[in-house]
Amino acid sequence: MIAFVVAYSLNRVIGKNGKLPWHLPNDIQHFKRITEGKTVVMGRQTYLSIGKPLPNRRNVVLTRSKDFRPAGVEIVHRKEEVLAYPEDLYIIGGAQIYSLFLDVVDRMYITEIDIVVDGDTFFPDWDRSQFRLIDKKEGVLDDQNTLPHTFYTYERIS
Repeated sequence: MIAFVVAYSLNRVIGKNGKLPWHLPNDIQHFKRITEGKTVVMGRQTYLSIGKPLPNRRNVVLTRSKDFRPAGVEIVHRKEEVLAYPEDLYIIGGAQIYSLFLDVVDRMYITEIDIVVDGDTFFPDWDRSQFRLIDKKEGVLDDQNTLPHTFYTYERIS
């Protein structure tokens, strides 16, 4: 199975200047629940924005750079190398990586943040008719989580 794990705004912004343009602890906890103990796949820019391997996960970085070799991650250079992994894969960004795997993704865990924000990185436009909604949960608002948000899970229709 190939899954996307992503948070985006109403205008599909996923980043600005290499960072998330919001602070939402609920989404961070949601992300951890989905990905801990799993294999996460990301592009080089996403890895650099995080700054280190994510703990308790197998970290795979897909990059064209032959010189990029940070400790604690596995480096691959082609989509086919990623697809050769035998376990479930959780794609965590960025935009180019989501676009590259959009044709083969089986499940999408999307946190939609109910705001329109300025950004420079966007989740690709996707055909909702190819997926069915299997779960929807409203995010809880509190002192730490002040932005309205909803957790959606979609599965590709066979």
